[in-house]
Amino acid sequence: MEIRKAHFPGRAPIDAYGDGGFRFANMSHLGSLLCVPSGIYGWNIGDPAEFSDEAFQRVFEEHSDIEVLLVGTGKDLRPLPADLKFRFREVEILADPMSTGAAVRTFNVLLSEDRAVAAALLAVD
Repeated sequence: MEIRKAHFPGRAPIDAYGDGGFRFANMSHLGSLLCVPSGIYGWNIGDPAEFSDEAFQRVFEEHSDIEVLLVGTGKDLRPLPADLKFRFREVEILADPMSTGAAVRTFNVLLSEDRAVAAALLAVD
């Protein structure tokens, strides 16, 4: 059996979340997700304390195609570190932290409107 890094090469709404993962595009994924214009990726981040430039590297690489980044911080809203907020502003991305549930719902609406949206979603139980 071959185990590869999780990647769905497209944009898709999130159908469900909880139990430590997500469902989208007739698939399921355990763990956190990073949804950017180039696709949906497994994201090896489990806590807002792990947020860093490196954790969001793929977002910075694709910044020209992203206007809004929804950051699902788990069950509760947790603010982004000031230096990270500044870094997003430098590349003209509006980064909006919120609970993962709120981020999933907002992502789906903005995606349906064909907006330049990305999401970083921490898995919740």
